[in-house]
Amino acid sequence: MKYATLNNGIKMPMAGIGTFLMTPDEAEASVLSALESGYRLIDTANAYVNEKAVGRAMKRSGLKREEIFLETKLWPAFYEEEDAVEKTLERLDTDYIDLLLIHQPSGNYVAGYRLMEKAYKEGKVRAIGLSNFNEEQIKEILHICQVKPAVLQTEVHPYSQEKELKKFLDKEGMVIQAWYPLGHGDKALIEEPLFAQLGKKYGKSGAQIILRWHIQAGHIVIPGSKNPEHIRDNFDLFDFELTDDEMAKIAAMDKKKRYYISTPEMLRGYAEMVPPVDEQK
Repeated sequence: MKYATLNNGIKMPMAGIGTFLMTPDEAEASVLSALESGYRLIDTANAYVNEKAVGRAMKRSGLKREEIFLETKLWPAFYEEEDAVEKTLERLDTDYIDLLLIHQPSGNYVAGYRLMEKAYKEGKVRAIGLSNFNEEQIKEILHICQVKPAVLQTEVHPYSQEKELKKFLDKEGMVIQAWYPLGHGDKALIEEPLFAQLGKKYGKSGAQIILRWHIQAGHIVIPGSKNPEHIRDNFDLFDFELTDDEMAKIAAMDKKKRYYISTPEMLRGYAEMVPPVDEQK
């Protein structure tokens, strides 16, 4: 396993499992499978409505709480609720969260960030960060924050490498975390001839080559999967290393092609949407 050192000294695993679009039963099974396969980073969110299931899987794994790096995200509807962090802790059945993010730059996200800072100072959260923020929005937070964000979770893959954003984040001491690390399942990306060629050389799949590229580029990855075999494969990344020339060839594939583009209308909708977190199993 490789680790990223966050700007407050916390070490974060660079490969984990995401639980986006998983039902509680699916999330519980996938997280348990991941932990049994050696994963130690788990990503969830209020909006996924599977936090209770993630908490159960962590307990069922038999691992000590401190062995697992748990990450979740506050949803805009809860940014102004004083007990939003406490309710999140209750759902996860844990005393602390390793990394807590603002999920969307929607609604009163400054109030949400203040909630996270308070939780950080109280020891309920070990690190805080942002998700889906652009450079201008990050600068707004940097201008008002008392606790600096440590991580930006955003869409990154070989077709959308966010090179300028990464330069800015590096300067600010923030680590990038890639969701859609495999390009939202785009077959054109996965089946690029270069990945097939490198896969043959290293005895790996195209997806494993892409995930290894991410890690060597300094990106934390959280691919999601419900398939135990794919879960194992997505973590089998640490017995080979791409050369500088191979990394450069992948860097040249950047098309600035995103699969997720937020609009003002979408952000307004996020602020009005209330996930049924109290009804989750």
